[in-house]
Amino acid sequence: MSTPLAKRVELLNKRYEGAAPQDILRASIREEFPGRVALVSSFGTESAALLHLIAQVDRAAPVVFLDTGKLFGETKRYRDELVALLGLTGVQSVTPDPEALAARDARGVLWSQNPDACCALRKVEPLARALAPYDAWFTGRKAFQAATRTTLPLFEIENARIKINPIVRWSKADLDGYFTAHNLPHHPLEADGYLSIGCMPCTTRVEPGEDARAGRWRGSKKVECGIHLPAGQMPAQAES
Repeated sequence: MSTPLAKRVELLNKRYEGAAPQDILRASIREEFPGRVALVSSFGTESAALLHLIAQVDRAAPVVFLDTGKLFGETKRYRDELVALLGLTGVQSVTPDPEALAARDARGVLWSQNPDACCALRKVEPLARALAPYDAWFTGRKAFQAATRTTLPLFEIENARIKINPIVRWSKADLDGYFTAHNLPHHPLEADGYLSIGCMPCTTRVEPGEDARAGRWRGSKKVECGIHLPAGQMPAQAES
């Protein structure tokens, strides 16, 4: 049975089919979800484009940054650079719950034993808390990034909340062109072969010809951290 939320998502996909990303951002922030939508950004290799787009609409828009405690120092410095450059005033760094860390990853090595549980602890659960006040959130996912993302819609439902992928149909050429046109700085690790950057222990360089996300959780079947999976597919929590 179609739910009211499903009907709304269907309507939104029809309404904004073919719309420019900035128009989608503007309408979502000002009309569709006023005061109830946030951008979740990793401040990774491709993040500057969407951050620049949203800054043109509202520099005070909420931006959630998940500081897992395992990030590259370069990522945090890149975040600070982009915040200053774009004049973003709504960026909030969200960290894992200290008590949960002490109980489930006291030695900080859970990533090597159970990466799904580590992602649940350091990303999925903190994000769920951060998004509690919102009805919708923006992601920077693109269809070209991985085989698992080729059929992503513009608007979708996840855990009773609407997820918006405003640049999902951009190609790599579109993305590169936007960086060039607006003279946006690149993540400092990109030039060293890191094309998709997450936590330091679980990110490696990408070889020529590989999928852009091939360097994430290399050597395992894991392809997503969990924040883009439905509730029934969320990574399991670690046993204490």
